[in-house]
Amino acid sequence: MRYTVSTVETTDYPEVVAVWEASVRATHDFLTEADIQFYKPLIMQEYLQAVNLFCVKDEANKILGFIGVAEQKVEMLFIDPAARGKGIGRDLIKYVIEQENVNAVDVNEQNPQAVGFYEHMGFSVTGRSATDGMGKPFPILFMTLQQK
Repeated sequence: MRYTVSTVETTDYPEVVAVWEASVRATHDFLTEADIQFYKPLIMQEYLQAVNLFCVKDEANKILGFIGVAEQKVEMLFIDPAARGKGIGRDLIKYVIEQENVNAVDVNEQNPQAVGFYEHMGFSVTGRSATDGMGKPFPILFMTLQQK
């Protein structure tokens, strides 16, 4: 199935954050509850405004997944756990590669499903940081889209 990608409006932010939180709880088992509560207001108040946001919605207009891009780089990609495995992430990545000229992504090393997904989509690891952008001990892999 192919999904239609649309832009995210600021009025969608609460729903986007809900998708983010559900996705993080399902995939980021290395984060504690305190970590999630630390990042949640940053997502709402800072990170969403710093990126171009795109999403896929279902027939009831519910957001199933979203992607945030800045300067040709994926900054965030989160899928509602109930919608995983249906091609939403694939369609979002393909869209931003084609429409936003995306060629890079940083991904949590401790999230092997995400690393594998990006590798499957044509990205390869080009570097590593022992900490995330906030200096927390969550290793980040820098990945670059390989030319086809």
